[in-house]
Formats: sequence, structure tokens, C-alpha cells
Amino acid sequence: MKVKLFTSLFVLLLYIGTTFGQQKVFEGKESTYKNDQFHKVETYSHKFKSKRPKNVIVMIGDGMGVAQLFAGATANKGKLNLDNFKHVGFSRTQSANRYVTDSGAGGTAIAIGRKTNNSSVGVDADGNPVPSVLKIAQQNGLATGVVVTTSILDATPADFVAHVPKRDMMPEIASQFVTSGLDVFIGGGIEHFTDREDQRNLLEELSQKGYQVYDNIEAIKSVKEGKLAGFLKESRVSERGNQLEETTEVALNILDDHKKGFFLMVEASEIDGGGHENDIQYTIEEMLDFDRTIGKVLEFAEKDGRTLVIVTADHETGGLTLTGGDMQTGEVTGRFTTRGHTGVMVPVFAYGPGAENFTGINENTSFFSKILNVLRLKE
Repeated sequence: MKVKLFTSLFVLLLYIGTTFGQQKVFEGKESTYKNDQFHKVETYSHKFKSKRPKNVIVMIGDGMGVAQLFAGATANKGKLNLDNFKHVGFSRTQSANRYVTDSGAGGTAIAIGRKTNNSSVGVDADGNPVPSVLKIAQQNGLATGVVVTTSILDATPADFVAHVPKRDMMPEIASQFVTSGLDVFIGGGIEHFTDREDQRNLLEELSQKGYQVYDNIEAIKSVKEGKLAGFLKESRVSERGNQLEETTEVALNILDDHKKGFFLMVEASEIDGGGHENDIQYTIEEMLDFDRTIGKVLEFAEKDGRTLVIVTADHETGGLTLTGGDMQTGEVTGRFTTRGHTGVMVPVFAYGPGAENFTGINENTSFFSKILNVLRLKE
């Protein structure tokens, strides 16, 4: 009798445990995307004019993990502009208070060289403002810029420019962009510069500071020199086209006029969006858009010969797993495991003088000191 009772109890507990476990499993559906717009990948010489860079371009694929990267490669018949990067490593993305970071903490670690709490922007774990690598570049006479596909006030771009305890403090972040001293910034979020509770018109204030302020792509593309504040609608690449390539090229043209060099941060913001929505087409198209922009930057760096290009991510989004693909047709099959971020390491790629410093497995805070060192910047 006792044996039967024990057996029944064991079976019941096993059933409850199994059922409970099943309820916690994320049932991501497998889906397939077949690309039909392939882009050409150039091969570059890796012959540079100096051992140390004059310019540094940091390119962040928000939410880009190895799976997103290889999905893009498969969709482009096995080739990416990222193939040109010979120096490769990994970055640990954990924040000060969470195993799984958000873009506030992830981007801040890259920008200021210190871990901070999730949702924080440009401050350390105790909430103290810390100058970013962009600000230090400014203080050393370099020109600076930020170009993104989402709001210019979103966490990642804000991490390099602003200092606030919470990433959703966009009106305050906008006011800090006005006083940031940036030579060029392009992205969305114009409503936080105009429709404000404090009645300030930050677009007018930018104009008074000498910025050319435009809210359409053709006007932005016409700017060749001077200061530029460009505002564009946030959208998927299927709607915005090659906007990131074009705006990045505008920033490069403006910044390249500065004799002491420049620091530019470019973010492909919506790879993250595809992961959050568990949309493999969205994810891959944004990844390919990022790679085309990387190609544009490599073209500049190859001609210049004194530019270091660093490509990485703030975190991975979606827990993407690739379950099938075809390099000949550009077809990719995959499954997402979460609608949030994950704690996996993300890739790091470097090209140009000083690229050898960005290999191995490192904390995301290491970018800060390495960039200062290769540029010989004083804090």
C-alpha cells in the first residue's frame, strides 16, 4: 500500500513539475525568409597610412548576436562586408545589476567604460555622470557625430551624449543634445525638441547655435560642411530604404573636414526591433542594411588609411537560433526563444590601424580605454 501511495505521489509531482516547466517554455515558431536583394561585397587591402588612427568609427548593431550576423550572411549568399575584418573578438554584456542588460546599460558601458544599472544612461552604478569617449574626443579637439535609425534620444545614442538616471527621460536628453557640442547628429525624436512641457523650442535653440536643422532626407544629404541636426521618421528598412547608408555618408563628409580627426557612432537600431517582434524577415533585412552601411564606412576607411572601424553590439535580442538555410538561394530558417534580450556574448570586429587591440574575450567596458589609448586622448 505504501509503495503504491509513494508511486502515485511521485507520478503526480512529476506531472505537476513537467506541466509547470512547459508553461515557462517560450514557444517561438520556426519561420523562413528568402532574400531576393543581394548586395555586392568588396574586398579591401588592409594597407594603412599609419599605425595609429586619426579617426574612430564605432558601429553598433543593436540586438546583433552571432545568429543575426550569420543569418544575414546566409541571406546574402554567404558574403558580408564584415568578412573584411581580420581582428575579431567577443564582448560580455552583463550590466551592474542584471545578468541580461538593456541598451541603456549596454551602451553606457561602451561609452564611459564603467558598468551601470539597467535603464541608466551615461552614469555609473551610483548615478554619477561620467564623461563618454565622445565627450573626451571633443575635449581633445576631435569632431564628433552620432547617426542612428531610431530616435536620436533612444538609449544607445543617448549613452554617448547625455547623463540621466532613466532612459525614458527623453525631454531632458533632448536638452542635453542641444548643449552637447556635437558636429552632426541624425535620427528620429523631433517631437521631444518641439512639443515640450517647458515650452522651449529646441530646434530654434539649435539654429541659434549654428546648426543647420532639417527634417527630410534630401535636405540632409545636401549638407557638406558645418553643424547639422537632422531629424527623420523612425521606420523599418523596408520603408526607409538606404537611409542609414546615406546619412552615415553625410556625417563622414562633414566630419572628415576636421584636421584633428573625428569620433563617430553609428547605430543600426532596428535589428533589435526584429528580435523583439520575433520577425526573422525584419531582423535579417535590418542586418543586411547594417552590413551595407558597414561597406560604405569601409570604403571611406580604405581611402583614408587612418580610420579605425569597430563593429559590435550592446546585447543580443530574441535568442535567435538558425535551424536551416541555403547559401545558394539566400533562404534562412530560424526560431526565436524570447521576445527580450539575452545574456550571451556579442561579436566584436575591428578594421584599420589599431584593430589588433580589439581581439579576445573582454568586458564591454574595455572599448573605452582602448579607444582612448589608440587615439592618445587625455581624460
